[in-house]
Amino acid sequence: MTIKHIFCDMDGTLLNSNGQVNESNAALIREAGIPVTLVSARAPMEMRDAINALQLKGAQVAFNGGLIYTIGNHNQVVPIHAQTIKINTVKQLLKGIRQHFPQVSLSYYDLNKWYCDKIDDGIQYEQNLTRQAPTIIDSEEQFLEGQANTFKIMMISFDEESIRELEKYLQSLYLPEITIQRSGKAYLEITHLLAKKSQGISHILRKEQLVKEETAAFGDGHNDLPMLEMIGYPIVMDNAFDDIKAIAYKITKSNDEDGVGYGIHKYLK
Repeated sequence: MTIKHIFCDMDGTLLNSNGQVNESNAALIREAGIPVTLVSARAPMEMRDAINALQLKGAQVAFNGGLIYTIGNHNQVVPIHAQTIKINTVKQLLKGIRQHFPQVSLSYYDLNKWYCDKIDDGIQYEQNLTRQAPTIIDSEEQFLEGQANTFKIMMISFDEESIRELEKYLQSLYLPEITIQRSGKAYLEITHLLAKKSQGISHILRKEQLVKEETAAFGDGHNDLPMLEMIGYPIVMDNAFDDIKAIAYKITKSNDEDGVGYGIHKYLK
């Protein structure tokens, strides 16, 4: 096989349990010399350290495919394609979630900022994981009005029942223009319906005139399925869910054991 491009999830895949790229992992990936695109639910600001560690130059995919971008001068985010949520929908969701689930950590993202109105356990957890500081809006009323060009609404709860009830509530709103996804045990995220990891990959495949057999991807979660199903060689982490492992070409080591770097050299080179 000749693999010309690799697509890679971040949390639970490229990043270790502390939310960082092991230097040994980064070295293996750089050494392979195959172009890599990160495909993540994260915001660009939360992807920057990994992009720098891997010395990536090409297009990257954020917000589960809601944003395709490159890094310009002075680390500036240069959008190639953007799919935001309508502001009226953002307001409806924020107000409904806060009214019915006040115990759930609630925040949202535009292109360059992460917004919340209080530092609760969920915000603190995310802040420790990504090492990013949120923009705090002091007024709850103003916070619930949302921001134009919102890419993602994020909810965090460490109570599984709360997350399940919240997901049922959001589904009951029948908002056809959004997608609701679990991106981790404690995370529920809302993006535009067309914000899918497969959209970002399709863009890069067209631009680089790649065929399926020339591509591989690494992932671990349910939001990785569209990505894993559309490329030639889906490689799944040892720490992934069993139903994700079922569609794998190969299963590599875990995210704490340099699974991406190992998998590239073991199965793709």
